[in-house]
Amino acid sequence: MVDTQPLKRIIATDCGSTTTKAILIEYVDGEYRQTVRGEAPTTVEKPLNDVTKGVINAVTELEELARLKYSDQEISFLKEDTIHITDKDEKQGVNAYVSTSSAGGGLQMMVTGVVAKMTGESAERAALGAGAIVMDLIASNDKRPNYEKIERIRQLRPDMILMAGGVDGGTTKHVAELAELVAAADPKPRLGSSYKLPVIYAGNNKARDIISDVLQEKTDLIITENIRPSLETENLGPARDKIHDLFMEHVMAQAPGYSTLMSWTVGPIDDKLVNIPIMPTPAAVGNIMQAIAKQNNIEVLGVDIGGATTDIFSVFTESFIFNRTVSANLGLSYSISNVLATAGIGEIMRWVPFSIDQSELRNMIKNKMIRPTTIPQQLEELILEQAIAKEALKYAFIQHKEFAVGLKGAQKQREIADAFAQSVSGETIVDMLSLDLLVGSGGVLSHAPRRSQSAMMLIDAFLPEGVTRLAVDSIFMMPQLGVLAEISQKAATEVFEKDCLIYLGTCVAPVGKIKPDKVALSVRIELPNGDFFEEDIKFGEMRLIPLGVGEKAKAKLSPGRGLDLGAGKNQEIETELHGGVVGIILDTRGRQPFILPEEAATRMALLKKWMRELKAYPEEILQ
Repeated sequence: MVDTQPLKRIIATDCGSTTTKAILIEYVDGEYRQTVRGEAPTTVEKPLNDVTKGVINAVTELEELARLKYSDQEISFLKEDTIHITDKDEKQGVNAYVSTSSAGGGLQMMVTGVVAKMTGESAERAALGAGAIVMDLIASNDKRPNYEKIERIRQLRPDMILMAGGVDGGTTKHVAELAELVAAADPKPRLGSSYKLPVIYAGNNKARDIISDVLQEKTDLIITENIRPSLETENLGPARDKIHDLFMEHVMAQAPGYSTLMSWTVGPIDDKLVNIPIMPTPAAVGNIMQAIAKQNNIEVLGVDIGGATTDIFSVFTESFIFNRTVSANLGLSYSISNVLATAGIGEIMRWVPFSIDQSELRNMIKNKMIRPTTIPQQLEELILEQAIAKEALKYAFIQHKEFAVGLKGAQKQREIADAFAQSVSGETIVDMLSLDLLVGSGGVLSHAPRRSQSAMMLIDAFLPEGVTRLAVDSIFMMPQLGVLAEISQKAATEVFEKDCLIYLGTCVAPVGKIKPDKVALSVRIELPNGDFFEEDIKFGEMRLIPLGVGEKAKAKLSPGRGLDLGAGKNQEIETELHGGVVGIILDTRGRQPFILPEEAATRMALLKKWMRELKAYPEEILQ
């Protein structure tokens, strides 16, 4: 939509599984800024059983903080236990209220497809993009006997099922068999026993009548456009829209207090005050990332690492293809033992710059799992937790790259407007050399004691290539901004840029293999004060050049022989580097491959050297 008259005040809330967070966004001096923040425990469970109580408590804190901020005004955002919506000129209340939610475990789905790596993956992409956790994929070719598939559907009790399969006009046999499996399972929804389980059919249009005959009586069947109308095309939009609609109509409507909350969320669209649907938290994060990518014409990669899961979001290619993955067993508290099982003790210990017994590290991990809310009390514990975080992020990113691919089964490049630019069937579209912005969020990244620690975790886990800006989400307000983008792109993107993101700086990393004694990068950087930084940096080094937030520096960067900075091997580039709270990080430790020495003493000496260069930890721990 096009913003006409600016909104003066907006409240946005995110109802999480444990905490409800509220932010106040105001139009100040010609721009939107986040001015006040409040939070309260989420109240979706007993004894209150009403999500609106937590929202009222969080908004009450906003009121109190706003009164402190504007001591000469009487501020009121609540009226008779509801959000006080006013016209644009009234001082009391707000002009819009929007909300996201992941309370009650978020949106949990199962998907089906004929071929797991083709229509099955397309169905997964649609569900994940809509903010769901995909509990399982049932496919005709997944080797499990039918009775196991039926039992699995019964046991999981998803919020809804998305059925895909077959190209339009193709054979209907396998799609019909999948429908028979769902009918035989007769699945019951996770929340509420008084309604039928929603099933979205987005497969072969030739099979719609068959699907209706089999499932119409037992489920709440919704039929929409085929996710994969042909092998060369993927059409996820209609299925995602249906998932959002059903999430509100069925899943959220069953949760205590959500029907009331849904009546509160309103905002202006085309100058008319309309209801703004509550959005699943991950879908809202995806929304703001797509908005930022399109507005600034950049490629973006974002990560949210939590206690139980790690979500990765990406927007790549000229067509802004959006992908999201949930690594459900990679987290830093509840799932921390799974990180150890996935990575192995050696992979974690390779990031630790001091000697430690393996049993001590294992005990630390087990203690964190059984006491998930604890935070490190000693510097050594902090370094260990950040080492584990690097491995969790690394493996979540590996899974994301395997999922964010060109269409498997396609015989040629897609030829429609939203084609995967330069992608080949089944190959990842994640290209780190073309990535413009890497954003981290989650406690371990957003609340690291030093911002340079956040930068090191992002660089070591994702290994950015070429020239990449780094940032962290200050207080994880991306969900609220994602749903705000539905009514005002301007407000959402301005607050995202000015208040949400804390820019760490820019990482410069040449790609390729070179001998250790050779020059990997020659730099000439003109700093804002007129000084120059010039150096030939050998392979295996890191350099930190201070450059503040909002500052820019002109740079001439020459990769070593056989190395690439994004313009091709041996090609010099001239660019503008953006500063941040850390600065410019020059990383010549190698990409494709990145290898740490196996010998412990050599490796620990290198780790200490890099950490000292980035001023990541106090000197006493690096002795």
